[in-house]
Amino acid sequence: MQDEHDDTDTPGWDAINAALAPLYAGQEPRHYGTALPYTLGGQDPLDGISVYWAETPLPHWHYITYGFSELYAKESSDAGTSGYGFELTFRLAAAAGETADSTPPVWPLNLLQNLARYVFGSGNVFEDGHHLNANGPIALETDTRLCHLAFIADPQLPARDTANGHLQFLQLVGLTDEEMEAVKRWSTRGVLQALQPAMPLWISDLQRGNLLDDPALAAQVRAGSEGEGSSTGMLFIETLAWRQEARVTTLVLGAGQVPSIGELLPLRLRHGRSLELVNRERQWTFTPADGEGTNEVGDDSARWALDEAGLQALAAVPAQRGRYRVTDALYIDVVPTQLRDGKGNVIREIG
Repeated sequence: MQDEHDDTDTPGWDAINAALAPLYAGQEPRHYGTALPYTLGGQDPLDGISVYWAETPLPHWHYITYGFSELYAKESSDAGTSGYGFELTFRLAAAAGETADSTPPVWPLNLLQNLARYVFGSGNVFEDGHHLNANGPIALETDTRLCHLAFIADPQLPARDTANGHLQFLQLVGLTDEEMEAVKRWSTRGVLQALQPAMPLWISDLQRGNLLDDPALAAQVRAGSEGEGSSTGMLFIETLAWRQEARVTTLVLGAGQVPSIGELLPLRLRHGRSLELVNRERQWTFTPADGEGTNEVGDDSARWALDEAGLQALAAVPAQRGRYRVTDALYIDVVPTQLRDGKGNVIREIG
């Protein structure tokens, strides 16, 4: 149902409509409004979500949110930004038999509202280049391989200045496990640009496989990663501890985390960038050695410079329990990582 608003008090809403008008001239969108406003105790933070049908470059649905930005009279003190500064979009490939007269799938509406609950509840915003793990299929109760989401500027909706401040349209893109690992090794934009010929307009197709099974695409992504390094500057890991004995520091890591660390370190340090390992209690930062830096190890935070020999030694540490020498002053203790189900039961042990 299309919400009814007085045209004089909806400058933000009108700005979104104005951005969409050139793309979908003459098309009346399906608009899904919110029965009970969030400010009055409703469960859905967004005022609504519009869905358009597009035939090219392949038939798909285009979802656009209304509510991350300021839709009505300006209320925030930040004159330069409209609300959180963005609205989310999502392009979903049409299923077999779907046409412009079909009812759009509902699950993306729930996905977008869930992301809104996170933003409204935490105050944390999404930005171009962000990515997240959906902890399962992006469409619940499906067998899709798309289990991750990346955020990138919508290729057909440029950012604009509105009466309520600046507004950007961020598109969600569904990715497989392998594609997300590539994002971590390189960057969101780098990987998505490389995949775009096989994923036009970054349309998410629940039925597709891993695009990096294509050797040419995989080689392009690998070359980008090696040439530019990784944009991933921080890894959140479960097992992180250290101890000091005499002149030796021992860093304790879980076997399940060692491969990611070993893979990312060269892609960061060889390009002059640091890599932070973080859990709830501690933070350890690896930095490239510049010949003058000193290592600092405290109770809750540490900073350690690695030269090329140390980097190679650490990158070669296997995901198997044991004690491994990196340098004369640094050793790695690899301990088993236990994977648990939703009830806390151990279902698998790595290392």
